[in-house]
Amino acid sequence: MRRPSQLLTLPPLLAVLALFAGCQRAEPSTGRTAMDASMRRGRALLVATRDSLPGHVGNNLRCTSCHLDEGRRPEAFPWVGVTARYPQYRSRNAAMSTIEDRINDCFERSMNGSAIATDSRDMRDMVAYMASLSIGTSAADRMHDDELPAMTALAPDTARGAQLFSTTCETCHGDHGQGTRMAPALWGDSSFNIGAGMARLRTAASFIRHNMPYGNATLTDQQAFDVAAYIDSRPRPDFPGKEKDWPRGDAPPDVPYATNANP
Repeated sequence: MRRPSQLLTLPPLLAVLALFAGCQRAEPSTGRTAMDASMRRGRALLVATRDSLPGHVGNNLRCTSCHLDEGRRPEAFPWVGVTARYPQYRSRNAAMSTIEDRINDCFERSMNGSAIATDSRDMRDMVAYMASLSIGTSAADRMHDDELPAMTALAPDTARGAQLFSTTCETCHGDHGQGTRMAPALWGDSSFNIGAGMARLRTAASFIRHNMPYGNATLTDQQAFDVAAYIDSRPRPDFPGKEKDWPRGDAPPDVPYATNANP
């Protein structure tokens, strides 16, 4: 088995897999302890992202603002099984992406921040936590898919959405969507930028429909589209380079900005 220090020279996901393999033979004080520590630290980074990685986070969100229940909740971007599904082709950049690429995508867009070195301890530990949730899953396992449930697109009404936000959402998210100690900001400088997945109507609507209000998802499909349209109509940070997304011209219909291939 490789020593924990030797794993620093491996790509993050390979290092995690090597540790998992080695832990089958390691003494309790070596490999297993190192793996447990890596997973615990990775979980801490993902739960308290802004506090733990302030140089890479440009808003008040944390990874578990969207990946609910520490990445375990179905229909809320779960991380269960996610490491088994990467590398995978992603149409947004028309290339094969690793799990590290996907994590950095979130840091740059959802966290409105900057990428983390893919060979860093921080990246390795976050992947380790995700890998720990993925034990026993395969790329063919769809029960814990990281995609949101598909919804039939409905014509939204932002006026209805604004009213619904004031009666249902602002207690947790603030009267101006600025966020509170209970829930993250939904627009403004403290929220995700326009390049994030949640800035897309269908993505936001599905997340809201299946998860909000938190712990009591009672909105109808139409209400989810209405409040999602209102939230996504509000101002938020730009994402420089967004025009390069979907270079093959296959952008989804709800992308809120023009691209070079879809002007």
